[in-house]
Amino acid sequence: MELIDVTSGDPVRRSVPLLFTTRRGNPFTDRTWSREWADWRDAAGWPKEHGTFHALRHFFATTLITNHAEPQDVQRLLRHKTLRITLETYVHWWPKRERQRGLVSSILQAAARKPRS
Repeated sequence: MELIDVTSGDPVRRSVPLLFTTRRGNPFTDRTWSREWADWRDAAGWPKEHGTFHALRHFFATTLITNHAEPQDVQRLLRHKTLRITLETYVHWWPKRERQRGLVSSILQAAARKPRS
């Protein structure tokens, strides 16, 4: 099978053996995976409204993020073209670091308390 390799910058056509194929030996497409996932989901009794194949992608991403993966690693694993896409989609999942609040206010208050000479 000949596939396009996009992992090294410019797309390159490469002949590769397929790891997963349909019963007819064809490559799995997004549509094939979605159809298979729907069958597996239904067999497991998962809800259809929140159990889409695309929901697995979000589960994967949020699992990486909540386990402290670097944003660039999440971008690479999701194959987003830019880091901006990853951050705009998942920014609310990255843990907030402890940060000092009212920093400017506390500095100004300290300056106001200093005796004037």
